[in-house]
Amino acid sequence: MNTPYPFTALVGQDDLRLGLLLNAVSPAVGGVLVRGEKGTAKSTAVRALAALMPEVRVVSGCRFSCDPAAPDPSCPDGPHEAGSGASRAARTVELPVGASEDRLVGALDIERALSEGVKAFEPGLLADAHRGILYVDEVNLLHDHLVDLLLDAAAMGASYVEREGVSVRHAARFLLVGTMNPEEGELRPQLLDRFGLTVEVAASRDTDQRVEVVRRRLAYDADPAAFAAEWAGEEAALRARIAAARALLPEVRLGDGALRQIAATCAAFEVDGMRADIVMARTATALAAWAGRTDVLAEDVRQAALLALPHRRRRNPFDAPGLDEDKLDEALEQHGGEDDDPDPDGPDGGGRPPRGDGPDTPPRSDGEAGDTPAPAVPEQGGEQEPGRSSGGGERQPARAAEPFRTKTLSVPGLGEGAAGRRSRARTEHGRTTGARRPRGALTKLHLAATVRAAAPHQRARGRSGPGLVVRRDDLRQATREGREGNLVLFVVDASGSMAARQRMGAVKGAVLSLLLDAYQRRDKVGLVTFRGRDAEVALPPTSSVDAAAARLEALPTGGRTPVAAGLLKAHEVLRVERLRDPSRRPLLVVVTDGRATGGPEPVALASRAARLHAAEGTASVVVDCESGPVRLGLAAGLARDLGSVAVTLDELRADSIAGLVKDVRGTDRRAA
Repeated sequence: MNTPYPFTALVGQDDLRLGLLLNAVSPAVGGVLVRGEKGTAKSTAVRALAALMPEVRVVSGCRFSCDPAAPDPSCPDGPHEAGSGASRAARTVELPVGASEDRLVGALDIERALSEGVKAFEPGLLADAHRGILYVDEVNLLHDHLVDLLLDAAAMGASYVEREGVSVRHAARFLLVGTMNPEEGELRPQLLDRFGLTVEVAASRDTDQRVEVVRRRLAYDADPAAFAAEWAGEEAALRARIAAARALLPEVRLGDGALRQIAATCAAFEVDGMRADIVMARTATALAAWAGRTDVLAEDVRQAALLALPHRRRRNPFDAPGLDEDKLDEALEQHGGEDDDPDPDGPDGGGRPPRGDGPDTPPRSDGEAGDTPAPAVPEQGGEQEPGRSSGGGERQPARAAEPFRTKTLSVPGLGEGAAGRRSRARTEHGRTTGARRPRGALTKLHLAATVRAAAPHQRARGRSGPGLVVRRDDLRQATREGREGNLVLFVVDASGSMAARQRMGAVKGAVLSLLLDAYQRRDKVGLVTFRGRDAEVALPPTSSVDAAAARLEALPTGGRTPVAAGLLKAHEVLRVERLRDPSRRPLLVVVTDGRATGGPEPVALASRAARLHAAEGTASVVVDCESGPVRLGLAAGLARDLGSVAVTLDELRADSIAGLVKDVRGTDRRAA
């Protein structure tokens, strides 16, 4: 068994450690989401927490970890009689991003059903995680169908399985811990709200801290057992402190003054629902217990807000995470309670609870968690007159207009890409539409079709017992239809003609609207821009719409309009992506007024480049940005060469282009 890295040996990352420890003290806090760049010890810290969790007592032989003091009356392995049981370490169960639905919630034991003719339930990861930790690395990449199941289990504290003739309910209360890199895409708001706390982590910029991190890691890699033994004393002390805080927790008093501060803070930041208030109350209580106090102070409420609110105040993926601390202090000051200790440095450590538990932990630096600079956020609102910079006709970036809800664009036909919400596809998850013989390994058994295939041959195969004699040729793969995510590649005209008449603000607003739609439909996005003499890949295909929005905000304009260069660059990007991810179908969105200029025969070159995409059957749409009383209709001609349709900025709005999807599909079929 691998020796985990000691929790107390972690250097810095104070917010990360505090968030995890508060959940160890009070699992009712609701888990923690760890957001940060790669290589910041996110996974290491979560795995190290398991060694600090108190042991749990379970009914011997129960696969669902029932508490012997209060066994679950509906446990599938029950009924159990209350009494003594066995003690074991709390489990940390890891949910892989690519896990199947059956692996998560459990399913019919197919082997016993076919060989013995009995219905038996095989538990999944939710049963294993009961009364322990459910850890999801890269939680933002988790498939939507698994997210829905997690939401249900987290909300009800139980897992319900209704499938293939099996009806099972079992308890599933767990500490949900997720880690993610925001560069790879954001998390669905519904799942985001299920995490009690969130912390931002970043690599320290302090030289001494970085040296200490490397020194400890090298020592651990050289001899994990010896390194763990060196920190065993600190680990035992921290484990005892967690146990003491757990014992003190029921005695902590949450006064009316602290409750009013919690309610006022949540109202001031306009968070949705009441979950934030409840999580803040539980977190403030845990903070007091962690500090060894029985009264919740204003400083506990403040720290609870910094941990529980940042991820709940985001309205869309372009909002920067974090809280305005001046606004937070103002809300707390206006609603201070009489029963709160006014002295933040009073007895019992009234200030912020100790954040480091290992010896010789270097002081926090400016690059630590909580001080991560917020990503660039496009400003919304009216357009401004773009001022010219000193560089040869280039204009400074224009502000984006306010995003709006767009009509759904989809790729025609039936794909087989990653699960998402845009285009129809054959998927591993979705509604069952039929059965077929498996091609290669069997991944999803269609039980009824398998039984039907095997049933006529039972007498010839000499069946004598209750089980069904099944051979490999009888197995049938279930075919399912759902929705897939696509690669939405934006090709944006940033030439001088687009900057004229202050159109670029409206164009950026339209692209932001499409980016928001891509986020909601779980797409990958990419951005190609063209102006002057050439085109460039402003953003390679990624799952992060934040990154795309930031690049779009900084997009300058000016120069000629090399439409052909933009389309050829897009063709190159799509060619590479087909090699990397051949199952993900692309959707090309060209944003231009169609005025090709620069070089010999620019219009003819643009037409040939467009027909190159059409010949490969790439689904596309042209967003026509031409404005003014005189319109040349060049974008519509470009759309015809692409085998697609052209829509104006006004028509792009959801309430204006009811027939757009139908037109895109019909044109694309004819092109194919």
